[in-house]
Amino acid sequence: MITGRYPNLRLRRNRKESWSRRLTQESTLSPNDFILPIFLIDGSNKRESISTMPGVYRYSINRISQVVDRAIKIGIPMVALFPKTKNSLKNEIGSESLNENNLVCKAIIEIKKRYKNKIGIMCDVALDPYTSHGHDGLIRSNQIINDETVEILINQSLLQAEMGCDVLAPSDMMDGRIGKIRKALDKSGYQNVQILSYAAKYASSFYGPFRDAVGSKGSLKGDKKTYQMDFRNSDEAMREIALDIKEGADMVMVKPGMPYLDIIKSVKEKFKIPVFAYQVSGEYSLISNAIQKKIVNKDVVVESLMAFKRAGANAIVSYYADRIDKILK
Repeated sequence: MITGRYPNLRLRRNRKESWSRRLTQESTLSPNDFILPIFLIDGSNKRESISTMPGVYRYSINRISQVVDRAIKIGIPMVALFPKTKNSLKNEIGSESLNENNLVCKAIIEIKKRYKNKIGIMCDVALDPYTSHGHDGLIRSNQIINDETVEILINQSLLQAEMGCDVLAPSDMMDGRIGKIRKALDKSGYQNVQILSYAAKYASSFYGPFRDAVGSKGSLKGDKKTYQMDFRNSDEAMREIALDIKEGADMVMVKPGMPYLDIIKSVKEKFKIPVFAYQVSGEYSLISNAIQKKIVNKDVVVESLMAFKRAGANAIVSYYADRIDKILK
């Protein structure tokens, strides 16, 4: 509450000089606030551009070190791994997700071998990069089957934990999967593996470039509205998050980010749990293309990222993370 009134109270006084603005700023950004997504592809010595995501690339396993080296150098705490699976390896049940020689498993082993615990590894727990239909779950009679999907997600989680993944991030939005994954991890001796739940993941139109990046866009049949959340709803997000916390989530994700700042703020205020925001591919591409076309200037990047911190996010998954040291200069 403001006590006082003009002219004795002049709020512009604190804004008149740069040093004063720095002293009174309420939110800050540093490399510690970021998670860097890395897209993976088969092959050797590959760095493949993604047409819908300017400045973002897919890397073969033997080239991810150049990305991780930079992440460590600038102080990024964690990378997130996302595979582009060959179509020949996809099927109705996403069985490649359980292959210990899949791209994610190979990347975990490579990063842990080279860097030990200098940087954290986050792994997506979901079937959509591996299914021929592009959905996050098994399909029967044109319906996404919840409980049988969860059983596969449990096995996927255990495999990733066995390979050395630090943070499992179920993004599938199946009911009950956090509790069952936590129970399976603890029973198998992985009590210290963290769970970052995509607890409030909305059925959004902002995911298109990501689906290009992992190769699921062309195969996706229908939409994901029967399991991802309705963008009209906020109370439902609180229920989803409350359930996941009760089931054992260590951290929660709100996705997409900028259109859902109200959700981030509400989650932080209500639950006092680490809240992560995902500045998704559509947000990134809109901003990057607008900068390239000189519709806006590059300062909008910091402004957009600061919005997440102001809303209460502890960390941000962003495709700008590998350049954040230069962006913040």
